[in-house]
Amino acid sequence: MGSVRRYLRFIRPYRIEISITMVVGIVKFGIPLLLPLILKFVVDDILLTEQAMQDKVNQLVWILAGSLFVFTVIRLPIEYYRQYFAQWTASKVLFDIRNRLFDHIQKLSLRYYNNQKVGQIISRVIHDVEQTKEFVVTGMMNIWLDLITLSIAVAIMLWMDPWMTLVALAVFPLYGVAVKYFYQGLRRLTRERSQALAEMQGHLHERIQGISVIRAFNLEEHEKEQFDQRNQHFLNRALAHSRWNARTFAVVNTITDIAPILVIGFAGWQVLQGNLTIGEMTAFYGYLNLIYSPIRRLVNASTTLTQALASMDRVFEFVDEPYDIKDKPGAVHVERVRGEIAFRDVSFAYHGREEPVLKGIDLNIRPGETVALVGTSGGGKSSLVSLIPRFYDVTAGRVEVDGRDVRDWTLSSLRRQVGMVLQDNILFSGSVLENIRMGKTDADMEEVIAAAKAANAHDFIMELPQGYETEIGERGVKLSGGQKQRVAIARVFLKNPTILVLDEATSALDLKSEQLIQESLTHLARNRTTLIVAHRLATITHADRICLIEEGQIVESGTHDELMKKQGRYARLFSVQDLGAAHK
Repeated sequence: MGSVRRYLRFIRPYRIEISITMVVGIVKFGIPLLLPLILKFVVDDILLTEQAMQDKVNQLVWILAGSLFVFTVIRLPIEYYRQYFAQWTASKVLFDIRNRLFDHIQKLSLRYYNNQKVGQIISRVIHDVEQTKEFVVTGMMNIWLDLITLSIAVAIMLWMDPWMTLVALAVFPLYGVAVKYFYQGLRRLTRERSQALAEMQGHLHERIQGISVIRAFNLEEHEKEQFDQRNQHFLNRALAHSRWNARTFAVVNTITDIAPILVIGFAGWQVLQGNLTIGEMTAFYGYLNLIYSPIRRLVNASTTLTQALASMDRVFEFVDEPYDIKDKPGAVHVERVRGEIAFRDVSFAYHGREEPVLKGIDLNIRPGETVALVGTSGGGKSSLVSLIPRFYDVTAGRVEVDGRDVRDWTLSSLRRQVGMVLQDNILFSGSVLENIRMGKTDADMEEVIAAAKAANAHDFIMELPQGYETEIGERGVKLSGGQKQRVAIARVFLKNPTILVLDEATSALDLKSEQLIQESLTHLARNRTTLIVAHRLATITHADRICLIEEGQIVESGTHDELMKKQGRYARLFSVQDLGAAHK
């Protein structure tokens, strides 16, 4: 029940709306309770009396007119507002939960996303949250309204004939046994079905993103088999859930059908004995339908609520995923840093890997200095720069900015100081303008254009069909690699950070694009502390200092000229690359 208590926190702000909906619902469900009494009156006091035919007709007309007024003029708007308020409240609760989950998603560490499929996360935020809606509509409103309706109907029946009421309610204990037996397994089966659906969605999301690879390697048939396996797994779980549901309803509906038979038999005997009028028997049978309709709905609600509770468990299981990277108590907000960076005996290992990626790194970078990190792939260069904005935290040692441990700063203010240009910069669906403005969301158009010009992006943007308002598609698919990179650089210009990280920013570009981008990067790095991660050594010869990193350690450090004079590993690597370039 822990999930229920936590869910109620999201419902509490709307308790007034829920109360209003309940009151309206009581009126809505209470009106049909008049029907059996109207029927009893028509049979006993009009049809079976000795009064004149005209009087009977007049009474019948008045009864019908009053009933039509109640069931149209009064009940119709009540029905509308009950449905609207119930759905409005449930939708607002789901809105709040999804906002909470999105906030949670943004705070989870990169480690979590490295171990999870995006589709599974989306399934929790969309499918599972939607499933919990029934807890509000059914659990918080319909169940209570049905219980109130049931109570009123039983009270009227007891007033009419206590013994008949006991006969009508004789099968109630069987419901308790059926519910206890069947719903123990339903929650487990619902969770298994939801998990199977999430796995299928995760697989599908990955394959859609990698459709070009599937086509390039002619993997369509193989991937069809892979998807079929997951689809079959979901089908098996769904059918198991359906079989259990079918058994439940078969038993419950059988129990429900027994009650009318008992009542008809007993009521008929009572009429023959002269203890019950035909009108009372008819009314009683009418109330029988009115009490077993709520019971049937309550049993159906048990199924719906069980599914909602299983989804609720999955939602809060996700919410409980801890944050690896968070502000420590008393973290300090920083408006602007000078840009001095120090790595002090830093070691780092990714979660689940015993072998550290970085081992005892000591490196001091002065404000405004440009430092290049070079070396073979897997040496730890990108891991090192990711420690500055705290995408990960060190395993040992400390990273300092302006002489203070980065863990002492608030995450938001620290990351505001760091701008990153990566090899594969992510652009979002939307316009060019919206993507550049991510560097500074409140920037005016003049600032955006100035940033684009500084990034050598303005000219190509103006050639696009709608200029800055051109939609670029998901991940910027409508732009070339060089164009995407220049938009990403414009974004960083707009952000105007003190610390700049360039991680393989030009390695995947053609020569013309590389020259344009190199020019804008040189402009961007001016008067900023800059760290450049590069494989091609020819692009970083201008750096104030070059650090060669191999197997997680700095093995050489100095300017390009100093390192070439040493004739060490850097000089050999540079010569190999230079020779390779000369033969191209």
